[in-house]
Amino acid sequence: MGVAVHVEGLTKSFGSQNIWSDVTLTLPPGEISVMLGPSGTGKSVFLKSLVGLLKPERGSIVMSDTDIVTCSERELYDVRRLFGVLFQDGALFGSMNLYDNVAFPLREHTKKSEAEVRRIVLEKMDMVGLTGTEGKLPGEISGGMRKRAGIARALVLDPEVILFDEPDSGLDPVRVAYLNQLIVDLNAQIDATFLIVTHDIGTARTVPDNLGLLFRRHLAMFGPREQLLTSQEPVVRQFLNGRREGPIGMSEEKDVAQVEAEMAALEARGGDQHNGVGPKGASGGEAVPPQLEPSPGLPERKAVRRRQERVARMLHTFDPATAEAIRASLPQDLLALADAGVYEPTAATPSGRHWRAEPGSEIAATGAGVPGPRGER
Repeated sequence: MGVAVHVEGLTKSFGSQNIWSDVTLTLPPGEISVMLGPSGTGKSVFLKSLVGLLKPERGSIVMSDTDIVTCSERELYDVRRLFGVLFQDGALFGSMNLYDNVAFPLREHTKKSEAEVRRIVLEKMDMVGLTGTEGKLPGEISGGMRKRAGIARALVLDPEVILFDEPDSGLDPVRVAYLNQLIVDLNAQIDATFLIVTHDIGTARTVPDNLGLLFRRHLAMFGPREQLLTSQEPVVRQFLNGRREGPIGMSEEKDVAQVEAEMAALEARGGDQHNGVGPKGASGGEAVPPQLEPSPGLPERKAVRRRQERVARMLHTFDPATAEAIRASLPQDLLALADAGVYEPTAATPSGRHWRAEPGSEIAATGAGVPGPRGER
């Protein structure tokens, strides 16, 4: 099972340019989270900070009892091995065939025999549907295949956290749909913690357990998918519906009067239900679509039950629309417990950004994702 990643008060700047400040969230162990945001809001910077490639000025990133922001270089080297990363373009070595690209982390970071390396590489390539392509060069395959090769390489060290930096970039809608299904299938098989940075609203609406949005140099919201999909925050509504009307401008922030005028015109046309709203998978409206499930024949995602228990404990902290959407996804046994008041109140900020393992929960009982002695995972 993947581990939790606890981010608290994170602030990053480049010189006098502030990227974001006071970013606080927890990636629940084994769940799929998606981070959204307009271009230039620092989503990729956030991913690079998580793996220690960039050092924030303030805050902490705690994973397996190690603070990535303040740890030593040796500790950082160790904790990085818990991460797998899919870069935007796959970041494959052009002079190496796919087999050697996928084998590279094993040869670089382990002392496994070539026979063991071959077993692992072929297993991971089979998981992403690339069996039989081992001898091809990156320039001889499609963009979608390069993405899948990058995912296979991210899997070979059996990471507990996998970061996806815009996995849908450069792909047509059909390939994006296949890639989304692959991500869900992989989560069902390895139960790692996933964080996806994307602009694709179809992905954001159907894949994750949790959604977040970076905007105007801070984290506007992060929480269960139902929280953002039912949110009435103008920036959230604008982004999830892919429309011009709202606080997000083309190159700079809009003034209040312009936003108010645009919103009034939008409401006059029927609001988010208006036909023609939004490209990139944005469907309009406030409905919470069903979440993608693993392909037939694969195990159920273990994260689903853990998430259901978590949001049942948090049910009292959400607004009525969010609570109603969450209730529709909960099994009867957890609904009965929530309605009976069995769950103790969970401390949370108004935005619902905080999460912790509750006493008596499966996660707390096993210690998974809870900071403990280094190396106990």
